[in-house]
Amino acid sequence: MVWRRRRYPFGSLGHEIDEMMGEMETRFQDLFSGGRTLLPEGGAADRLLPAVKGEFRVDVCEHEGDVVVVADLPGIEKENVNVRLHDPRTLEISTERREEKKEEEENYFMRERVYGSMRRLVRLPGDVDEESAQASFKNGVLEIRLRLTEKETGRTIPVN
Repeated sequence: MVWRRRRYPFGSLGHEIDEMMGEMETRFQDLFSGGRTLLPEGGAADRLLPAVKGEFRVDVCEHEGDVVVVADLPGIEKENVNVRLHDPRTLEISTERREEKKEEEENYFMRERVYGSMRRLVRLPGDVDEESAQASFKNGVLEIRLRLTEKETGRTIPVN
């Protein structure tokens, strides 16, 4: 059997079709799996899908009674980062990266840097107190610290 490399007889058209197929796959995965990917974890898909979907990577951990959320936001200015606590377990991070218009746009050989807005809802491992929230941004890395609350939420319903 002879293996052949995939060729694109119409130049960039084949690449555009591959990109559209990737976007369709992502949308179907979100539709049928509630946002969870159908691809195996830990592979290239885990590293690429957030970028394709216009998201950024985050780490969430518990440390000494705090929930610590760290997000990589390279190329974003501090003034363009917004952090909002929707409820005691849901944090929203949104950003905007503006494109600087240059008159030399037609002289680009390659242009891969993405401009526009990104938004990510982060589910937290426990209820947090919004009053104690702190956020810092340095060298393109956003770190948010939220104190876990000791309060029990909800109500006990007696069984008759």
